[in-house]
Amino acid sequence: MSANPSGSGPGEVLAEAERRRTFAVISHPDAGKSTLTEALALHAAAIEQAGAVHGKAGRRGVTSDWMDMERSRGISITSSVLRFEYGGALLNLLDTPGHADFSEDTYRVLAAVDGAIMLLDSAKGLEAQTLKLFDVCRHRKIPVITFVNKWDRPGREPLELLDEVEQRIGLRPAPLNWPVGVAGDFRGLIERADGSYTRFRRTPGGATRAVAEDVPADLAAAEEGDAWTTATEELALLDEIGATLDMDAFATGSCTPVLFGAALPNFGVRALLEAVCRLAPAPTPRADEHGAARPVEAPFAGQVFKVQAGMDRAHRDRLAFVRVCSGRFERGMVLTHAATGRPLTTKHAQTVFGRDRSTIDAAYPGDVVGLPNATGVKVGDTLYDKRPVTFPAIPAFAPEHFMVAHVKDNGRAKQFRRGIDQLDNEGVVQVLRSDLRGDGAPVLAAVGPLQFEVVTARMENEFGAPVNLTRLDYTTARLTDKESAPVLSAQRGVEVLTRVLDGAVVAVFPDKWRVRAIEREKPDLTLTPMLAAGAPD
Repeated sequence: MSANPSGSGPGEVLAEAERRRTFAVISHPDAGKSTLTEALALHAAAIEQAGAVHGKAGRRGVTSDWMDMERSRGISITSSVLRFEYGGALLNLLDTPGHADFSEDTYRVLAAVDGAIMLLDSAKGLEAQTLKLFDVCRHRKIPVITFVNKWDRPGREPLELLDEVEQRIGLRPAPLNWPVGVAGDFRGLIERADGSYTRFRRTPGGATRAVAEDVPADLAAAEEGDAWTTATEELALLDEIGATLDMDAFATGSCTPVLFGAALPNFGVRALLEAVCRLAPAPTPRADEHGAARPVEAPFAGQVFKVQAGMDRAHRDRLAFVRVCSGRFERGMVLTHAATGRPLTTKHAQTVFGRDRSTIDAAYPGDVVGLPNATGVKVGDTLYDKRPVTFPAIPAFAPEHFMVAHVKDNGRAKQFRRGIDQLDNEGVVQVLRSDLRGDGAPVLAAVGPLQFEVVTARMENEFGAPVNLTRLDYTTARLTDKESAPVLSAQRGVEVLTRVLDGAVVAVFPDKWRVRAIEREKPDLTLTPMLAAGAPD
């Protein structure tokens, strides 16, 4: 069932999809990801002032960091969506948590994008979390644009950074622009395509767009002196070694366009924005769970990649974020929930910009639609109109930290159960239960310990059910089955629980050595490794 289309057809869907650029920014913590997100929105005139990502009292928080904990600690702990237009393109920027403890949320976001910006700190280069996230991009064949950030601060040589990208992750770098001035003495950027030079001047605190001045090459040579000479010599070297962009190699993930800049003072951000519009891929057909591609112009289908509550203090509702994979979405459509076959109404569909929302009447492939209070919908679910389809599930990560939750006040037991179920549906933690422990003592399983801080804060502030968390001495989890469960439960140091969200049987162990010992002793048992944090499936 669906609303009557208002004159839309395959041609309109294809044309609108071609305008879309849906991408994520990935990086190690403190590389400047949220600052860059703000700067991109600022240059697209989607916001008037960029926030400061410092988490200090009295400082503005970034638009994409809306949760209280994010603003107080100065880190991103949940993904968010920023939608804006620039140069005829419609951009859906999915900001991701940088901290490794929240890498599962980042993984879900990477299942919903068509491209990514890999952000590097000019002083630190490739860092651990960046490497893990790039591996996910490579596995999912997501084209990557590289932005070398913080060039206004002391850092490494640009050629050294390019060499590191090629040697460590096998991506052939192709600089689109080149800095004049070493890291820490950033003068401006030379565009390789035409040799034009742009010089930058700071604005107070980087809160508004940097002042950019186009300077003729002969004047730049006279005014910038040795810095100009060094930059032009390095550009000549890049030409000699053939470090130019190959679009086919970019599309297949073996080449990355590289740009330089500094997000905080807004240097080089416009060039990055234009590169995303020009180079990042538009939505393409998505494979269903059987490997068949669903055409972009097929009837509507979308996948839930995030469920989030607590975004609106006034309404306390629950929002399902749906990536449109095919067709035209129209507010008021009655969709089918693939997992249950039940109808789902969409009359309150919204578009999201950080914490702010507004009604959306239509959306196309690449767009993200927010569905308030979509009952029974969870991360990874497929919604469709007319032609049935189910997209591959988004796998859960292998947890490494486990705690038992108890409500502090037994009079708040109902709120406790509702809150735990909500956090489970959102994917904040995995909730495991067993007959032995009972419903009043669920086991919370997480990739990183900061996830438990989110649970504690939200259970108290959002659900009014403060909790006590008790650590369990497990570090390793494996998927098993009902036949193996009784044997595993009888083993020393092993506990078998059921994952509430999908009914999977999960065995937890004190360490990987115990797993290996049991595998040797009882090879007929089912012990399937789960997806490791930051690793491709």
